[in-house]
Amino acid sequence: MIPPGPKMPVLAQTAWFMADAPGAFESYHRRYGPIFTVRNSGFPPEVFVTTAELAEQVYRTDQSGHGRAGEARRVFLQHMVGAHSVLTLDGEAWWHHRKTLNPTLRARQVAGYEDDIAAIAAEKIATWPLHRPFGLRDHLQEITLEIIIRLIFGITDAGRVQRLHALLPELIEVGGSMSVVMLPERLRGLAERAPIGRYRRFVRLRAEVDAILFDEIRRRRAAPGGSDVLGRLLETELGDQELRDELITMLFAGHETTATGLAWAFERLLRMPEVLERLPDDEPYLDAVVKEVLRVRPVVFEAPRLLDAPLRLGGYEIPAGWYAGPYIPLVHRDPAAFPAPGEFRPERFLDGHQGKAWMPFGGGRRFCVGAQLALLEMRVVIREVLHRLELTAPDQAPEARRLKNVTLAPAKLTRVIARARTPARTA
Repeated sequence: MIPPGPKMPVLAQTAWFMADAPGAFESYHRRYGPIFTVRNSGFPPEVFVTTAELAEQVYRTDQSGHGRAGEARRVFLQHMVGAHSVLTLDGEAWWHHRKTLNPTLRARQVAGYEDDIAAIAAEKIATWPLHRPFGLRDHLQEITLEIIIRLIFGITDAGRVQRLHALLPELIEVGGSMSVVMLPERLRGLAERAPIGRYRRFVRLRAEVDAILFDEIRRRRAAPGGSDVLGRLLETELGDQELRDELITMLFAGHETTATGLAWAFERLLRMPEVLERLPDDEPYLDAVVKEVLRVRPVVFEAPRLLDAPLRLGGYEIPAGWYAGPYIPLVHRDPAAFPAPGEFRPERFLDGHQGKAWMPFGGGRRFCVGAQLALLEMRVVIREVLHRLELTAPDQAPEARRLKNVTLAPAKLTRVIARARTPARTA
């Protein structure tokens, strides 16, 4: 027996998902309980679970080899990140790439970027508008994009940096849009040859970015070295296409998601003065705040596995060829894993241990390799903003979640009013 799910036509389910994914999943959870089946046009059925215990059972398929996270993502992400990405690979190929990336992105390694991240943040914060409402998220994305360009790609040429600042946000916006991501693979070749259209625009943007990255890889191979991630990866046996795919993966999986996580952090903090007043210089508390923000407002909402064998789950049997995975926002509200889940309690993370139920970066063996860099970025950027600016929310009503590309973002992009601190705080 398979888990229950909505009886509405598949096209109606797909339309609801694209229009209001959080609302759809909340409704399914209320009606069907902690495990339910969702169908989207052009894709296999997907079983979602909403408890930490059931999510852990799905993640165990990583060890058994019956759950393929790379293949589950391939249809959604390969057009962007390529066939040689740690996101889209499985088996030995995935493990080889993961082992290659791990040393460059461990906590001890990325800690060396802290001063550079702070300097990039300070430079960008100085350009923000004052005394009028604006959406903070896009300004935060400028910071996280600059971090990717300088510290991951290692690009310093001013003209090239400027060109990438123009190209990369549009590449992510167009390539990550639901109309592109949800386009069935069988139609992509036709869409690519069309004289106009969103997918055609994406292909042109991708080609221009690829030309810059491949040229940068060739230049750097001729003059090796550097403390950036590309410099370190050039010391490995990865080929040019593999390097390109992993660089785009770090861009796609790293800069938009981190910017959105930061936007949620400020959206929450500006409505919780008792939390805000303890920041930014209580470092353990700041770390706990970041983790609690990612619990109550996870940016990525699912971490699916494509099953190559039937899976017994919650009293049901999920057929081979189906997707299974957690709906992360509801897992993070599982009271068995997080007591009083509706309350914002950073204290739950002060012991430094978050447990397996905390999964803003996925779970199992496929836990995001860039998680430590993302957490460092969030801590440093929050600290730099609060040292330099006083932020207020023009509207105290919480911002709703909306589907932005493949993430859950604040509906109003975290509207704030900024005022300069005089003098600026010092750490």
